[in-house]
Amino acid sequence: MAQDTSFSASLDAGLSGATRVYFIVGDPIAQVRSPSGVTAAMRAAGRDAIVVPAHVAPSDLGAFFAGVTPMQNVDGIIITVPHKFSAAQYCRTLTGESDILGATNMLRRNADGSWHGGMSDGVGMVAALADAGCEPAGKRALLIGAGGAGSAIGHALVEAGVASLAIRDFDAARTGALASRLASLGRGAVSIADDDAAHGYDIVVNASPAGMRPGDPVPIDVSSLAPATFVGDVVTKPPITPFIEAARGRGCPTVTGTQMFGRVCDAIVDFLLKD
Repeated sequence: MAQDTSFSASLDAGLSGATRVYFIVGDPIAQVRSPSGVTAAMRAAGRDAIVVPAHVAPSDLGAFFAGVTPMQNVDGIIITVPHKFSAAQYCRTLTGESDILGATNMLRRNADGSWHGGMSDGVGMVAALADAGCEPAGKRALLIGAGGAGSAIGHALVEAGVASLAIRDFDAARTGALASRLASLGRGAVSIADDDAAHGYDIVVNASPAGMRPGDPVPIDVSSLAPATFVGDVVTKPPITPFIEAARGRGCPTVTGTQMFGRVCDAIVDFLLKD
């Protein structure tokens, strides 16, 4: 979300020692859009709060948690790449989804001051697909990327009732582990995609970083995509990735990373502000 001058002015005027602090942690961090968007949403909900970006390398994540946990005005933490799996170890409790996946992208305080972790990427993508007119139940889905966001999206698609989910990722061990965890839920067929073709699927979601950098290839060959295939992408910058552009060229309905982010933002705010 773009931060306008009126929002900046109201934010500056409202900051005080009573303002509740939330961090968003990643490496890198400059690309994230959450600080202004989540801050604005919290303030719209009546919370005197601010989201602060923190650039933390993987080797320093433990030191970050050791430093921030005693801060009594810090109520929550948003986690982005590459920390979604690592951050789970700093949570005393996890939602069911985070426990299954071993990952978290949002943390709030328990009553004893410890951290409770959850995931919003999956529900955000499924909600954005629904906004675009896609009902996953009974559909055949292909997920590209088995990292933190991909794991959550795969879980959400399975929970939404897809008939089958195929997973494709360059990391064979990570792909196999995710497929095994999701298959254990017993809700539709889960497999490892055995080729790079996009035909035969009703939903194709890119949850990999492909498309973030100029010159990145599209994550999968779209030449065989049927026009009725729903195509989603988690990448927010650029707003229209080459993958989304190519899918639209085939006539496919699409969900951009920006559209997904809006729904993820809603889920994060709901989670962080829950008593």
